Amino acid sequence: MKKKILIISGGISKEREISLDTGEQVSKELKKNGYKVKITEPNFELIQIVKSFKPKIIFNALHGQFGEDGYIQTLLEHIGLPYTHSGVISSAKAMDKLVSKKIFITNNILTPKFFEYSFNKSKSEVIKLINKKLSFPVVIKPINEGSSVNVFICNKSNIYRKLKLLRDYKKIIIEEFIPGREIQSAIIGKKKLGAIELKPKRKFYDYEAKYNPKANTEHIIPVDLSKKNYKKLMDITFKVHKLIGCRGVSRSDFKFYKGKFYLLEINTQPGMTKLSLVPEIAAFHNISFLKLIELIVKDASTNK
Repeated sequence: MKKKILIISGGISKEREISLDTGEQVSKELKKNGYKVKITEPNFELIQIVKSFKPKIIFNALHGQFGEDGYIQTLLEHIGLPYTHSGVISSAKAMDKLVSKKIFITNNILTPKFFEYSFNKSKSEVIKLINKKLSFPVVIKPINEGSSVNVFICNKSNIYRKLKLLRDYKKIIIEEFIPGREIQSAIIGKKKLGAIELKPKRKFYDYEAKYNPKANTEHIIPVDLSKKNYKKLMDITFKVHKLIGCRGVSRSDFKFYKGKFYLLEINTQPGMTKLSLVPEIAAFHNISFLKLIELIVKDASTNK
């Protein structure tokens, strides 16, 4: 019998369903390879479950707030067992788009121009501010959500209506819209895993395009880039993985426009579902889903 692994999935974020799916998929694969696996929610029973089950490793399959923002990682540090994916500080840095974008800029990594907005202006004032700092269309998004939850591309006619949908966040980012190709790339440990291009039928690769099979997003791999540009893409991906201090697997999301890569964000806990991109990239490079999960588990074991 191999090691006992406790998978934490579900949670209370808007990505709960994706997390549950990730947990189930990871559990199935680990059981194939002889691991004894238990899945649990990140609730008040967690510490007691750890004590009774006695896992050797905790697989963090949570997504979104409280799962990949340093919150659960703080609790896992207290528990003292090795856990997968990034630690407290790196998770918090990556999840906070204001912090991560400032890190990108400080380290000469191209990212769309942006400013922080706190819902304190009239419609005309908002339009005036955007025209002064950026130009339409713009992207509005929460500072600390994943999976493109509540991300909207806006023009003058719908900006105020869409902003009203995000009022509960108190503060958001208003960002320059970069057209061009959607390309995402991944790192596992110290290995440059690879990249994939996405051609969504929708306006952009939003939540629906990511998780609804009927959205018919086209996945293109290998990505049609010159050797020089592909190397540049993967070098930036690896650089930001190290800058944020990531462990295990990370995925970076780019727009490629007029020969330049614009880094949108880095995800420290990319999904592991049937529609997820990192397993697809890995499979193209002859790394099975099971092998990918084994690599994540091994990384957790060696980094504690």
